[in-house]
Order: sequence, then structure tokens, then C-alpha cells
Amino acid sequence: MEQLLSAATGTFLALFPITDPLGAVPIFHSLTVDSSPHHRGRQARQVAVNVIVVLTVALVVGRFVLDFFGISLGVLQIAGGLLLARTAWTMLSASESPSQSNTRQEVLPEDVTLIPLAIPLISGPGAIGMVIGLAAKRPHIAGYVGALLGILGLGVLLYLCLTLGAPIVRRMGRSGLRAFTQVLGFLILAISIQLTSEGVFSLVSDFSTTLT
Repeated sequence: MEQLLSAATGTFLALFPITDPLGAVPIFHSLTVDSSPHHRGRQARQVAVNVIVVLTVALVVGRFVLDFFGISLGVLQIAGGLLLARTAWTMLSASESPSQSNTRQEVLPEDVTLIPLAIPLISGPGAIGMVIGLAAKRPHIAGYVGALLGILGLGVLLYLCLTLGAPIVRRMGRSGLRAFTQVLGFLILAISIQLTSEGVFSLVSDFSTTLT
């Protein structure tokens, strides 16, 4: 029981700063600005479920999948950075025109729950790498079950943050949220560049190690 609680607490505390559920709130509401409150609630629940599924898969078979396909964490960082860059460009291009607003309402609400919110914004390469590392440190049943409980706890917290953060975002108003969306888009673009560069440096480092 002590190992179970230790693994659950350790997993939750290790993933919390990496996934940053509080930081996902404004991004989530920016990407779902044209959704109805009911639809947004369903999306918040789906984002939490997707994060739980992604991290659980990484916990159970993540290392085997990466080894099987020959994928390194550096490659995951580059892929995640490219996905973030696409999202950032969409947010920076947001405007008042009805045609673009309708396009976002028709397309983005169906897409944001998995990409880019669950992957790579919340459960990105950092979180996936952390979970794989935790699984390697605790290769016993209590460790896996405890880590799973920690992931579930994180998913519940994420859902609560996304749903309870609505009043704060509502006070900003539509124009304020649109301006904030563009600011966030710039910051996410910077994050995507950072993530991509870290992936490149990681690949270069691995390649240099193999040569020596």
C-alpha cells in the first residue's frame, strides 16, 4: 500500500508542472471561443480523457513502441514542435471576419481535443518521457497501478481546471479573448521553436555519442 501511494503521489507531482493544467485553461478557451458552453464542456471532458489515454499508453507500452519504430524522444520533440507551430499560426491568424470565424467553429472544435491540446500541449514529449522514465524506475505492479492512479488524478484536475476556468475567461469578453488568443499564439510559436530546437540538439547529441 505504501508503494502504491508513493507511486501515485510521485507520478502526480512529477507530471503536474510539465502538463500545467492551469496554463491550459486560456489556451483551451481560446481554441473553443466559438463553441457553445455545452459543447465546450464535452470538449473539456474529452481533452482530459485523451490526456489520460496518451499517458497511460506511454506508461504501459511507451518504451516498447519507441524502440520498435526506432523513434527517439528527440524526434518526438521535433514532431511536437511542428504541431505546435501549426496551432500557433492558426491562433495568430485569428480575425474578426465571419468566414474565418465559421471555419474555426466547423473545424477546430472537432480537432483540438486530441491535437493540439492533448498532444503536444499537455501530454507532450516531456510528459511522455517522464512517464516512460517512471515506469522504468518502478517495474512492479504496485508501481504501475500507483502511476496509473496519479495519471487519473491529473486528468480529473485538468477537467476541473478547464471547466471551472470559464468564468475567468468570460470576463475578458470576446474581443479581449481574441487579442489574448493572438498573444498566446505568439508564445506557443516560441514554445514550438524551443521544443523543435531541443529535439534537434538531442538528435545531434545522440549522433555525436554514437560516433565516439
